Amino acid sequence: MRLINAPKFIVDNNVGKLAKWLRVMGYDTLFFNGSSDSRMIAIALAETRVILTRDTQIMKRGVIARGQLKAVLIQSDQPELQMRQVIATLNLNCQFRPFAICLECNQPLVARSREQVKDLVPPYVFQTQSQYMECPACHRIYWRGTHWQRMTRKLEELMTG
Repeated sequence: MRLINAPKFIVDNNVGKLAKWLRVMGYDTLFFNGSSDSRMIAIALAETRVILTRDTQIMKRGVIARGQLKAVLIQSDQPELQMRQVIATLNLNCQFRPFAICLECNQPLVARSREQVKDLVPPYVFQTQSQYMECPACHRIYWRGTHWQRMTRKLEELMTG
């Protein structure tokens, strides 16, 4: 389920790590790996996405300069500083819908029962975890293990500045 008023993003390949962290927070975020700025702008316009980039040339495009399309010029080359800038500039909520979107393919995750994932997760994970989510597109299984805990702590750090 995507929320109507939530911002959606398209992330240029020069700030690619932003895509993962925005997805962790629950924001619909496309990773644009192409080389055509015009194509990225067309997608952003068609899907009402905010462009996140370090490319100063994109910021000079007419649709952005006139304010028809929102874009944020990312200042730092350090992912943590990039996230802090995006959170502050766009007033994002780090607790928006955490861990609701596949980190790999940007699809909303679907809850799965333990029995549904029994043969899909390592035995230790099956024994120690009770909540699971699955990506309906790539079928990746997610659970709240140590990786999830580390990412949660990182989001808390980003929120507190």
